[in-house]
Amino acid sequence: MLQQQSAGFILFRLENNTILYLLLQHTNGGHWDFPKGRLETGETKEQAALRELKEETGINGCIIPHFEEKIEYTFINLNGNKTHKSVFFFIASTDILYPTLSHEHTDYAWLSYEQALKQLTYTTACDTLAKAHAFLKDHYPTVK
Repeated sequence: MLQQQSAGFILFRLENNTILYLLLQHTNGGHWDFPKGRLETGETKEQAALRELKEETGINGCIIPHFEEKIEYTFINLNGNKTHKSVFFFIASTDILYPTLSHEHTDYAWLSYEQALKQLTYTTACDTLAKAHAFLKDHYPTVK
């Protein structure tokens, strides 16, 4: 079985004491997810996440330390090969309101936690967001 690793961010910003999360709509299939992509040779997970964030949104994120979440799944790639994928997520903050989308995405949205849970396509993304939100609430107890 082929192995693949990706890394990305749960990117947030604060607006009126509310945490808003950035979701991207993908050109391929129209699903909603977080900015992420494959690790390149020699990259750390954090380096890949930062590069992918910049490529997909034009945003330079500021990593919030002490959070890393890994999800794993198996899929059939475009060549028909069974592939096991590990995706590592970090949390980053930004003050940027308007991302510059790559050709891989058709739309974006800054959403509250509850809205983001409804918008995300995959259950694993919802689970990751729940863990990230709980982490942020512990570190920013006065925000919603």
